[in-house]
Amino acid sequence: MLEGKEMISSEEKVEQFGFDLVHSVLSNEKVSSMISLLEETKVMPRKGGIREIDKIIPEVAEFANSKLLLSLASRYLAGNPFLVRAIYFNKSQKNNWLVTWHQDKTVTVSNKMELDGWGPWTLKANVHHVQPPLEVLEKMVTIRVHLDKTTKDNGCLKVAPGSHKQDLLATSDVLNKIQNIDPFFCEVEAGDAVVMRPHIVHSSEKAKTIENRRILHFEYSCFELPEGMSWVA
Repeated sequence: MLEGKEMISSEEKVEQFGFDLVHSVLSNEKVSSMISLLEETKVMPRKGGIREIDKIIPEVAEFANSKLLLSLASRYLAGNPFLVRAIYFNKSQKNNWLVTWHQDKTVTVSNKMELDGWGPWTLKANVHHVQPPLEVLEKMVTIRVHLDKTTKDNGCLKVAPGSHKQDLLATSDVLNKIQNIDPFFCEVEAGDAVVMRPHIVHSSEKAKTIENRRILHFEYSCFELPEGMSWVA
């Protein structure tokens, strides 16, 4: 899908298609170092990922808030970016799952408030999750840093290009809205990143191989929440 689009900038690709592949964000040495760190801390991957990985491993928090990643995030946001969510995924045959087509539509905040356009609200692990207005998601960007080569065989991310322009969709409407969009498989090398708007329609299939598919998933925003509410990163 991106063939023939090399002359436009990464920012334009994210604006037009809702995502881009950014190569060599991390060197091979840095990738190996991060893998060793995750293994040494004996973090046990599980289906759906490990949330708040930045609070579990300080070095991950340091990386997520590094000049490198904040500078990258700032390319796609109108204001100064700050981290609002961090998740660690590792898909393999031993820890395998299917993700159906969906949009990432919720954010985590400090407390529940009655605000027009905010909702529904849920409470998970004592953290408030809410679907905000579209304008909030449009001021967010997700950076998925890959620690392994990722292909169709080990369950790479699959996106529907341009679907971030479809507004926020009910789960029952997602498949109908993207049926005429050719999916793109985000196959990347270790050290590469997939940059995307959270509300692009995306999915992933179960891994078919025993290879790891380790990813550090970081979400950034430049949206200032209403007074009395703060982000829970």
